[in-house]
Amino acid sequence: MKNKTLAAWLAFVGGPFGLQRFYLYGSADRLAWMLPAPTLIGLYGVYRARTLGLDDPLSWVLIPFLGFTMAGCAINALVYGLMAAEKWNLRFNPGTAPDGVAGQTTWFTVGALALSLLVGTTVLMASLAFSFQHYFEYQAEAARAISQPADPKRSGD
Repeated sequence: MKNKTLAAWLAFVGGPFGLQRFYLYGSADRLAWMLPAPTLIGLYGVYRARTLGLDDPLSWVLIPFLGFTMAGCAINALVYGLMAAEKWNLRFNPGTAPDGVAGQTTWFTVGALALSLLVGTTVLMASLAFSFQHYFEYQAEAARAISQPADPKRSGD
């Protein structure tokens, strides 16, 4: 029996590592094995930013991988938590009653939904803001370098 509440919490807490996919589809699920890749890429970006500073261009390219993966997993938790009990049991618990207990929504499911919505939205907006800020700073710096005269001594002429 696959429990909807547990799947929603696994998607929220361990989604970037594919835990909800392993729980629902087993170890043969390819997406479950692929989910840790962007998470680890993003974590490497965070590591680079902490050690080399935020001026490291590679770190601000890699960090959004983590943010977008986390936001996608939060959306996945919302999809699982909002799925009707009949649809849940038909999809993940075939052979059980359509209104079986495993597909029912409880207060723990609502808690997973609320936290997924709050954290997922925050992480998505922060990732977008981080990406765009660093991209435009990079573009402004490149434009400034192009507009500067080649020889600083001749700029006073």
